[in-house]
Amino acid sequence: MAANEDQEMELEALRSIYEGDLCFRELSPVSFQYRIGESGDPKAFLIEVSWPETYPQTAPVISMDAFFNNTISSAIKQSILDKLKVEVEANLGTAMTYTLFEYAKDNKELFMENQPVNTVTSVSNSIATGTPDVPTSKKKDKKEQLSKTQKRKLADKTDNKGELPRGWNWVDVIKHVSIFKLSFFNVKKICKK
Repeated sequence: MAANEDQEMELEALRSIYEGDLCFRELSPVSFQYRIGESGDPKAFLIEVSWPETYPQTAPVISMDAFFNNTISSAIKQSILDKLKVEVEANLGTAMTYTLFEYAKDNKELFMENQPVNTVTSVSNSIATGTPDVPTSKKKDKKEQLSKTQKRKLADKTDNKGELPRGWNWVDVIKHVSIFKLSFFNVKKICKK
């Protein structure tokens, strides 16, 4: 089989395996990303695998330069890449993208054991301690202030109990019926002609 045929078969297999998987992302037909771990996990990382033209006879290009990996120390990134390169050498000549992603998923804890967990939280804590905490219970909602004329108009509309009189928003029924009655008779006359 030619390299392009191998790549096409592996591409089809990857699409069917990772269909609906939010961790997998196809950047192009020869470049893929896979997030190892949940997005909120401080030990999660992203692996990018790109195929050269002669892949799988030659090794794929593996990268961890994505912005997602900015919190990971460069020593940890290099350690992960070195371990993945050993896996690449063992699988050279075969379709290995799926194998690399699964190897990384299986060994995530081993890869990230020396990564400090609180790199992101320490930044948010220092920002949070810079501003004083104000209890939300002391804040009171301000009520709408009415002007004197608005208060008078409201008082004129309501009775002594503060309630609006019955029917204050009713439609003038007689006027409404008379308009309807006239239009009804006009339609009836037109239909008779």
